[in-house]
Amino acid sequence: MEQKNGSSLTGFILLGFSDQPQLERVLFVVLLIFYLLTLLGNTTIIALSRLDPHLHTPMYFFLSNLRFLDLCYTTSTVPQFLIHLRGEDRSISFGGCVTQLFFSLGLGCTEGILLGVMALDRYAAICRPLHYTVIMHPRLCALMASASWLIGIATSALHVVLIFLLPLCGKNKIDNFYCELPPLLKLACVDTSVIKSEIFFAAVIILFIPVALITFSYGQIVRAVLRIKSAAGRRKAFGTCGSHLTVVSLFYGTAIYAYLQPSNNHSQDQGKFIALIYTIVTPMVNPFIYTLRNKDVMGVFCWGYDSR
Repeated sequence: MEQKNGSSLTGFILLGFSDQPQLERVLFVVLLIFYLLTLLGNTTIIALSRLDPHLHTPMYFFLSNLRFLDLCYTTSTVPQFLIHLRGEDRSISFGGCVTQLFFSLGLGCTEGILLGVMALDRYAAICRPLHYTVIMHPRLCALMASASWLIGIATSALHVVLIFLLPLCGKNKIDNFYCELPPLLKLACVDTSVIKSEIFFAAVIILFIPVALITFSYGQIVRAVLRIKSAAGRRKAFGTCGSHLTVVSLFYGTAIYAYLQPSNNHSQDQGKFIALIYTIVTPMVNPFIYTLRNKDVMGVFCWGYDSR
């Protein structure tokens, strides 16, 4: 069979859930509702964080970055999937696939790093409250956010170059609803063990280093909170961290399942449903988790940013 690298193909076919047409009808309605809620929830938190001076803090600066990431991440995959669910044409151009992979992977990597940075912010706020404004200086916050974006984009660019240099032997059917690394690797007609090792190594860095940072930060936070004599004070301290821990569990749980579990441990259909969770469900529920569990955001949302 003639070997062709990715750049020699004119486009790909995204199979999605085409083998389950009844499921696709349900998915279209559900995903459309979820996508609209994602736009509404994330845009609202970004607007509130910018408009209300009480929310001009490092925590809400990073939170706004996360919400913007979720907006872009979902928009890079879901609108096209909705179009494919409504029509027969499931094609995506070569350039479109490269762009989609670059943005979805880069935004996902950036979010993983930012979640680790937010754990440091919570550590400084609870364990070093008297030095918080000095530690979390606006310039340092901007530097950490910029570094997160740069690392995420650089990691994505490296993976995109490696994956599309592989010979695909004319294969162009992607067994997923968007261009993602695992199904793209399956199109290659050569041994991909080296690239899989590189992807695994990068995933360990992007996922496990922030997880280690989060574990350390919250270990110190728990120790500090347990020393608080007031029960109300302990509840308040844990309450400020509960939303972040919930989001961390959703993000890292699905990401580790998708990228660090051996591919033969789960079916392709399972992989697709996991992809649905981290591309649409998680970005949709995250703003509601932060809103419902955060008195500052709820106060601004309910009473207006000029009323306090």
